[in-house]
Amino acid sequence: MKFVSRALFYICFLAYLPLKAQNVTLTGTIYDYATYYVSSFDPQTGASDFQLFRYTLSSDSYPVWIKVTFRATMLSPALGINTETAILDLYTSPFPLEHDIILDNRDLSTTTTELRDVTGAPINLSVYIQDVIDVADLNAMLSSIMTTGRLADGNYTFQFGVASGSTESACESASPIFETRTIVVESPSAINLEYPGGALSDTSSTEVFTTYPLLVWSSSSCNRCASFVRVAEFNPSVHSSVDEAIQDERRLPFDQAQEWENIGIVNSYQYPLSGALPLEYGKVYVWQVKHELTTTAGSDELLSPIYAFRIQDVASGTTTTSYHPIVRILQQVLSEDQFNSLFGPSAVLDGFSPSGSYRINGDSDDLSAAISLLNQITNGTASITNVEVQD
Repeated sequence: MKFVSRALFYICFLAYLPLKAQNVTLTGTIYDYATYYVSSFDPQTGASDFQLFRYTLSSDSYPVWIKVTFRATMLSPALGINTETAILDLYTSPFPLEHDIILDNRDLSTTTTELRDVTGAPINLSVYIQDVIDVADLNAMLSSIMTTGRLADGNYTFQFGVASGSTESACESASPIFETRTIVVESPSAINLEYPGGALSDTSSTEVFTTYPLLVWSSSSCNRCASFVRVAEFNPSVHSSVDEAIQDERRLPFDQAQEWENIGIVNSYQYPLSGALPLEYGKVYVWQVKHELTTTAGSDELLSPIYAFRIQDVASGTTTTSYHPIVRILQQVLSEDQFNSLFGPSAVLDGFSPSGSYRINGDSDDLSAAISLLNQITNGTASITNVEVQD
């Protein structure tokens, strides 16, 4: 039980936000991570080797007595904990301040007995932890931690409170002012490439008609992931696999000293008009996406599979009509007669290009979700009941 309490004691510092308790102010910088690894904490002392926070506790008049309290609760359907459950209550004994104090989680542990203010003067401090989690819930949490090495998915709510007073007894009896924050912990899922392409053996059915394709992918629970992409030519006379091709000379990024093109926090990317080697008609290309996640143990990488697509050869004699990705997928979903009646030459939607506003089951959504749904229809895992197009 001590192990869980110590680990969560330092996680809960993420809940710190600027607040005031009488004449005391707490301000600072909070660091957020996509994944929280329990291995980042020392199970014997509760010490952490990475920075969660750095902030200043100050008062507009000194001396002042301070008492800090913490409360942590969790809601984790993944563990079968479906009602908000208290994990721990933590409090310090009142301690006096003569000057501002800078608090950094790397300087603290449950064995801490002394801190120093900004002048270097020592401050005696005692920390008390009371475990309140149910034994069955505790065992479920420990089992998850032992299996994955990180906190289980769920909502973690932390209350941070500060009580102050001019004397120790006044501080002890003062009611703390609380600030509450809920952190959603989710394990990022695999990256699903949506468009264009698929298996190398199936490029005849995943042809595109532009040398500037829109690359689209999806991955849930990765709102803080930085995205990277790379594109390379697959030459069957040189490459024996898509893995070999993606490691060879890349069309994107242009600089061959870089393996990946950093494109920020996005889930689609238009092949650029500049800054990349041009793609050519009649050739097969492979592409891949990488996510970088900031964790308490450093950076983690999440790789997508590698998709292959062919750019239709303009000399083949077939049509080279360039359709928007949505229309191109509809061409695969609908029968030839249905598609031509809507989008064919002189049809009502001839030359139509979606504006970027999509509604799925009555709710607004984005291009990535629309392409993902259409791909499900193509694969037979979903079906169309109705299509409406508005000017």
